[in-house]
Amino acid sequence: MEDILRISNIEKYYGSGGNLTKALSDVSFQVHEGEFIGIMGASGSGKTTLLNCISTIDTVSAGHIFLDGTDVTEIREKDIARFRRENLGFIFQEFNLLDTLTVRENISLALTINRLPAGKIMERVEDMADKLGIRDILDKFPYQVSGGQKQRCACARAMINRPRLILADEPTGALDSHSSQMLLDTIRNMNESLSATILMVTHDAFTASYAGRILFLKDGQIFTEILRGNDSRRRFFGKILDVMTMLGGDLADVR
Repeated sequence: MEDILRISNIEKYYGSGGNLTKALSDVSFQVHEGEFIGIMGASGSGKTTLLNCISTIDTVSAGHIFLDGTDVTEIREKDIARFRRENLGFIFQEFNLLDTLTVRENISLALTINRLPAGKIMERVEDMADKLGIRDILDKFPYQVSGGQKQRCACARAMINRPRLILADEPTGALDSHSSQMLLDTIRNMNESLSATILMVTHDAFTASYAGRILFLKDGQIFTEILRGNDSRRRFFGKILDVMTMLGGDLADVR
């Protein structure tokens, strides 16, 4: 299976001199094309820093990040926005939808920026809306739809440009349990039916149990990883809790 993402010995420092803080320490791993991987750890473990470095929002202090063969750490600053737009999709805890645009317009925004012909934009948006079950709300505004529908709109927006990698940052953090489960079913469907490669940061064991592999961070380093394999999601959930217990004192961070 082809590696779509390769993290090679990355480190991240903040501050200087006596106030130097090491957020990431010699982190290396690969993500295969079509994989759904979770990143877990307590607050301060480095998981958000890792996501920010992969997403090009932040830069590494050492090491390299390769996305589909391109060394992200070597991209010139003036080219970063275009690289991000063409290769990455984002699902945030706060939906980050524009209230003055309809759901249709929110989803199509990236395609419009990339100057796709109007007919192709319409076709691609409606196809994605059908796959995610939001065709009937395309012409509504975000304030007119439920939290779960907003998040499915965010998923459609993340997928519409056919990115190489989807990055999800605590995607269920702002949702109730019912909406969370609906969203996670949608993300799993994106992975299984649309072959989306997904990297999801979460500290919620229930959310993480939807992934196929989980990396656990502690003090900026990879503590361990577990694979779901043929386990049921219930059994995998139990294994996640076991690792969180091993981490020591971090179980309070699992909602």
